Amino acid sequence: MSEATTTLPVEHLFTVHLDVGTPTYVKDGPEGTKLMVAITGGTVKGPKVNGTVQPYSGGDWVSIGTGGAMRIDVRLTIDTDDGAAIFVSYRGVLNGGRAVCGPLFETGDERYRWLNQYQGVGIGSASAEGVDYEFYAVL
Repeated sequence: MSEATTTLPVEHLFTVHLDVGTPTYVKDGPEGTKLMVAITGGTVKGPKVNGTVQPYSGGDWVSIGTGGAMRIDVRLTIDTDDGAAIFVSYRGVLNGGRAVCGPLFETGDERYRWLNQYQGVGIGSASAEGVDYEFYAVL
């Protein structure tokens, strides 16, 4: 077995800003507390993809465990500036205000079909203005 890799070969795809709605809660369920947040829109800017987030095309379902561990489950759709639709789904963890996730991309548009072949990595944070992520493709 070879020596462990200490860096990931990645390529920056885009920065996304998500506008979000008011959260709703289901407290003390069998898997802890669920926090649901609608994605009401947003922007996508970067070297590989530019566009907007379709309003209400998805949301974030956060699971908060009894020990405080937080897991995210997000879905959204990007409308690119040149007319393509890209579905994005990712799961990840929230820790200390920082989100780390593994996005997957789905599209039938020939210009972006290459995205279907990559595992993504995302790093994000939330503020009063919404949620911001940097998305990368693992090469």
